[in-house]
Formats: sequence, structure tokens, C-alpha cells
Amino acid sequence: MLHIAQTALSLGCIYSLVALALFLSYRVLDIADLTTDGCFVLGMAVSVSAAVAGHPVLGLFEAILAGGCAGFVTAFLQTRLGVPSIIAGIITNTGLYTINLMAMGWSSNISIIKQETIFTLFRATGIGGSWYAILLAGLIAILCMILMRQFLKTRIGLSIRATGDNKDMVSASSINPKFMVTVGLIFANCFTALSGAIAGQLQKSADINAGTGIVVIGLATLIIGETVLNGRRSIERNIAACLVGNIIYRFIYAIVLQTRVIPIEGLKLMTAIIVAAAIAAPSIKASLAVKGRARRELKDHA
Repeated sequence: MLHIAQTALSLGCIYSLVALALFLSYRVLDIADLTTDGCFVLGMAVSVSAAVAGHPVLGLFEAILAGGCAGFVTAFLQTRLGVPSIIAGIITNTGLYTINLMAMGWSSNISIIKQETIFTLFRATGIGGSWYAILLAGLIAILCMILMRQFLKTRIGLSIRATGDNKDMVSASSINPKFMVTVGLIFANCFTALSGAIAGQLQKSADINAGTGIVVIGLATLIIGETVLNGRRSIERNIAACLVGNIIYRFIYAIVLQTRVIPIEGLKLMTAIIVAAAIAAPSIKASLAVKGRARRELKDHA
């Protein structure tokens, strides 16, 4: 049980950065950014390749820079070339497949079993004991959440929030919505790439298919967190939902995997069911609330 808890907490912290990125692009900017899958692998490939060369810490910053470049390409396609947001994400994601292979030395996967990673370096300090991976991943996640909150309080951050609410109003207020979309997508993809970079160094490998379905799972965990942290919507609550939703999802996944209630071959189906249930939960809850009010009104008139 301890192993399940440690795995769920560490992965929940790492993948919460993907949900944080989707919160910025999907919730704040109201853009469905499908660059996520390829950008996650990009961060993983760059980070692991840097670790192979003996620079695991530098690999994180290189991954962030690479993710920002991917976000810029998607934003450029949208804002300058007039490509619809979904199509722009698909185009960038498709192109990233080749870029990711290039970053991994034209191999579909690479391993760093014998090389140092940020986790082995942190473990050598003796801090955290057997919980060192969770402590490091948690610290990075919390720092990123604080950074996101502070960023959204800045003038540019407030302009990005306004752009997501009403682009026409923002244009009339002498704010360039194209620039705000570009900054937002760059920032979001930096978080996605950082998540992939940390995940790659934790599992000591990078795989070209590691990002498959990440965008769907990220949205699902965001919605799970928002459902659990039910109450008055606020930036702080939504940011916290990214972490809470991921930890809950990883706990469910780890328990099912450990207990083998569902065979390993059925894990993809289980993931699809959890994702569908999470995304449909708000709609189902609202529908039940409407039916409940209707029944009470009928009783009052009876």
C-alpha cells in the first residue's frame, strides 16, 4: 500500500503540470491546444538526451525552452496564418513526431539507467528518505503552481484572462489579442514539456509514444479536481484542482494496477471509462440538479 501511495503521489505531482498547462490554454484562453501530446514527448526526449550527456538539471531548462518553441509554432499558425486552433495543434503535434525522433538520436526510445538524473542527485542529499521522489516532484509542482498564480496576477496575465473571456472587447481596449494568445500558449507548453522532462528522468527513459492520450487525461484530471473542489470558482481553486485531480486519478490507476481487478490488457479501456466519467460528471450533476428541482416543484404544487 505504501508503494501505491508513493507512486500515485509522485506521478500525480509530475502530471499535474500538464493539467496546469491545459488550465491556461483551455480554461483561461478557451483554446483546445492539441500540441500537448507531442510537446510532452518533446520535453521527455530533450531532458533524457541531456541526462545521457551528463546534464540532467540543464535538461529541464532545455525541455522548457523546447516546449516554448512548440507553443510558439502553434500560436503562429493560429494568429498569423489563420489556421483554426484545433488544426494548428494537430499540425504542430504531427511535426513534433519527427522532431522528437531527432532529439532522441533517431531512435524510438532511449534509456538512462546508468546515468544521473535529478532524482538520483536529490536522493544523494539524503533529504526525504524513501520519499525523496515525491518530495522533489511535489516541490517542483508547488513552485509551478505559485508561478502560474503570480503570472496570472501580472498585467500580461490579466490581459490573457481578458483575451480568453472576450477577444473583441480586448481589441477595443488597445490590447493585442494575438500577442496574448502567443504568450499564453508558449507559457502553457513550457509546463507540458517540463512535465515530460521530469517524467522521463523519473522512469529513466523516453519513448516516442509516451504522450499518447496525455491531453485527454490532462483534461479529465482537471475536471476531476474541479468537481472535488466544488465551490466558488477562483484562480487558486482551479490551480489546486490540477494537483488534486491528478493525485486522485493516479491513486485509482495504481490501485487497479496493483490489485489486478482489471487485467493489464484492459487498462486502456479503464482509462477511457474514467476519462469519460470525469468529463461527463459536471453535465450529469447539473442534469440531476435540474430534475431534483423539478420534482420538488411538483411536490409543492401537489
